[in-house]
Amino acid sequence: MRHRKAGKKLNRTSSHRRLMFRNMLTSFFDSEKIETTDAKAKVLKKEVDKLITLGKKGDLHSRRIAAKMIRDKEVLKKLFDDIAKRFKNRISGYTRIVKLGWRQGDGAPTSLIELLPDLGEEKKEKKVTKKEDKTKEKTTKKKKETVSKAKTDKKSVKKEKKVKAKKVEESKSEKEENLQEKKRVKPKN
Repeated sequence: MRHRKAGKKLNRTSSHRRLMFRNMLTSFFDSEKIETTDAKAKVLKKEVDKLITLGKKGDLHSRRIAAKMIRDKEVLKKLFDDIAKRFKNRISGYTRIVKLGWRQGDGAPTSLIELLPDLGEEKKEKKVTKKEDKTKEKTTKKKKETVSKAKTDKKSVKKEKKVKAKKVEESKSEKEENLQEKKRVKPKN
């Protein structure tokens, strides 16, 4: 009978399994995603959810329990300060497993396990009030008006430059004509 034998052995001794998951948890919370085999990812998901729930509690007792599994102080701090606060509105299901295919060497099925994005940030980005819409419309109208004014200003500036250039050319040609006439009419002494 198989009573009270929950969990996967993963063909390892209990001490090896415990240490392997400590390392995997530390790496996972450090980089927020990890690539591993399907079976390990499924077991890791349970442990990650438990630790994030402890992080959401945030008390000293929870921190000490989590410190048994995560030995790196910086990663533990990241879990309690950043990751737990990110998921404060979510009850459970903090991770997702994406199937990647089979490993080249031994053909083991591999998966990517990663933390889900924050729901609060996505909702904030999508949620736009009516006032913001109106202000955006006003600013776009103003921008269009300024662009059209700038275009007309550029055109008028170009016209003015052309007119000035013509005047300069005319004055030069008049001066040249005057010089030529003076040379012709120059009195002989």
